[in-house]
Amino acid sequence: MQFTISPIAFVHNTRINLEDDDWGSIISTIQLDPSISPAAIMGLDDFSHIEIIFYFDKVSDDKIQYEARHPRNNKEFPEVGIFAQRGKNRPNKLGVTIVKLLQVKENQIVVKGLDAIDGTPIIDIKPVMKEFLPKEEVIQPKWSITLMEEYWKTHKE
Repeated sequence: MQFTISPIAFVHNTRINLEDDDWGSIISTIQLDPSISPAAIMGLDDFSHIEIIFYFDKVSDDKIQYEARHPRNNKEFPEVGIFAQRGKNRPNKLGVTIVKLLQVKENQIVVKGLDAIDGTPIIDIKPVMKEFLPKEEVIQPKWSITLMEEYWKTHKE
């Protein structure tokens, strides 16, 4: 089965290179596509956080991972499949991140902590509701905690 998904918005921020760390201080503006009415984001500003689904459009098809690999090619981490990590080289090139909502204005949404580079197409936007978050303790392997130590680090731009 094949289907087509069109971007509803695009990311605008200062990050132009695919980098793994220091996403915590990134402020992004999500600009709605002209085909999307600003009415589509009415009421969004009543939420503190939103979930952004985006497309890794800069990942070339020859970089897609189907087999197990060491995350970030770090041999100290175990080999795991692409679906046991959140890397960008995924078969459908989709990224998902929960971000802090800073402002909604007309046809733009300003967020903090979106790990997508400038120009990235946005596929969908959803409000974060605590009822959809896990009710149980979140468990993850030690290697993933180590990998993420610098990911949300904030730095001065």
